Amino acid sequence: MSEPTPASTAPPAPPAAPAPPLAKRLLSGPGARTLGLVVALILIVAIGAVTSPSDFPTLSNALTILRQASIIGVISIGMTFVITAGGIDLSVGSVMGLASVVATIEVSQQLGEQTHWIVIVIIALAVGALAGLVNGIVIAYGNVVAFMATLAMLVGARGLAEIIGEKRTLVLSERDFVAFFNADILGIDVLIWIFVLVAVAGWVLLNRTTFGRRTVAIGGNREASRLAGIDVKRHTMWLYTIAGLTAGIAAVMILARTTAGTSTHGQLYELDAIAAVVVGGTLLVGGRGTIVGTVLGVLIFSTLSNVFVQLNLTSSVQAVAKGVIIVVAVLLQQRFAKQNRRGE
Repeated sequence: MSEPTPASTAPPAPPAAPAPPLAKRLLSGPGARTLGLVVALILIVAIGAVTSPSDFPTLSNALTILRQASIIGVISIGMTFVITAGGIDLSVGSVMGLASVVATIEVSQQLGEQTHWIVIVIIALAVGALAGLVNGIVIAYGNVVAFMATLAMLVGARGLAEIIGEKRTLVLSERDFVAFFNADILGIDVLIWIFVLVAVAGWVLLNRTTFGRRTVAIGGNREASRLAGIDVKRHTMWLYTIAGLTAGIAAVMILARTTAGTSTHGQLYELDAIAAVVVGGTLLVGGRGTIVGTVLGVLIFSTLSNVFVQLNLTSSVQAVAKGVIIVVAVLLQQRFAKQNRRGE
């Protein structure tokens, strides 16, 4: 009688790798970047409170900072989508100026008086979206580099605004329009609420929809996205339309604040928007975007400008400080990118 063969035993499983400490998990990835932005904003606020204890730490000044951030913040939300997909839009400031002029010409204001002031809003939004659509078509279907296409729109839109407005400042006479957008809701300006709504809508679109996932995918690898079945050209067209639409919203906001349309509105706003998006953590090469980071980036620059005003520092000093912040943000982006490549 043969003896039973012993059951074969599987080799022992290798010990599971220990989970990284909680602190390390918190200090890596998107959470770390957001935390860093929050800390930077708190430090700037603390500096302002120490240097101007009687003027800076007040509710009125906080609302002033938010009010100043609202217009460039709306433009920055649209810019976030474009940069996340690996593009760039240098024309948003000029498109904003063009939309403000077209919305305040005599024909537009007459339509508003005969019907409702909402017509002026629709005209501004339509002009912005149309300009963005033209950018998108030229870039996506004309295969023109985004930098050159939007640079052409920057020059062309500004020139068209000067022609339509005859290089004059067009005064907005629709008082109901001005009254509505300068009202308060729960003690907070309507312009601030518009910024909040656009930011929330942008966050939902980028983080909770197929459109947002496709935007990130295109920025990460355009060719792979095409092979995966994404209509990259059509998607790119809509991304620039969104950027133009946010420029149109910003035009409505600047009209409410200044009660005038002019071709000079929005000068250099495209640079401020790009700076806020980059500082907020969106990669310039695409593939990663964050609406929360963009909002924090806008607030950092707006708060910093307010602190400089409180200290009676010149705009030149503000420009130097902004340039330093941008360089540091880009260097940090490169460092995080290298760390991610090592971890893969």
